[in-house]
Amino acid sequence: MSIGKNAFVLSLGGSLVVPNGGIDTQFLLDFNTFVRNQVSSKKRRFFITVGGGAIARQYIEAGRTTRGGELAESDIDWLGVHSSRLNAQLVRTIFQDIADPRVIKHYEIILKIESPVAIAAGWKPGWSTDYCAVTLCQDYGVSQVINLTNVDQVYDRDPKKFADAKPIDTISWKDYRHMIGSDWTPGMNAPFDPIASKLAHEVGITVKILNGKNLDNLAKALDGEAFVGTTIK
Repeated sequence: MSIGKNAFVLSLGGSLVVPNGGIDTQFLLDFNTFVRNQVSSKKRRFFITVGGGAIARQYIEAGRTTRGGELAESDIDWLGVHSSRLNAQLVRTIFQDIADPRVIKHYEIILKIESPVAIAAGWKPGWSTDYCAVTLCQDYGVSQVINLTNVDQVYDRDPKKFADAKPIDTISWKDYRHMIGSDWTPGMNAPFDPIASKLAHEVGITVKILNGKNLDNLAKALDGEAFVGTTIK
């Protein structure tokens, strides 16, 4: 199914919705206004996948602490999935009047989406929300994912550890995948995770990574203009 060239998949990092200090209502207010303006003025359509982010990592850490050891991989996965679904339900509630009433969370079914906004969440163990975002591109004929995170760009190494880390404007999938490796764990903190990157590389999806709080910059990315961020293709 293809829903047209004016559709975008936004992968909204859960840590933008729920940073460590609690729900960021100011960001949600700004994001709400931005999306509605894009829909009304430019007739754009959006699939918005919502990650678990910091809240998922907090649940996972709480489980480890109270259990007194490592959790089963499937339990870690499900904590991430349900954190994503809770965040997604909040975002769908915000867009209630212009969004499909269902949160997409079963990707074996391709839904008929008529609303300008559709919200998606995690599905099952082994599927990150980044992977779900790429799957939405495949299912609905969208050519790119715009990944909204809490950093400005991808760097050649961790800028928190290395003062000389350099930002990357454009990188190939081959080079990006070599840089981040192939192992993925639930709650992993990576700009775009390894399993999603593998699928995007295989099916030819472009991913743009940028700071989701800079909505003027996001507008440039949507318009195909120069923006501050990283393009992987």
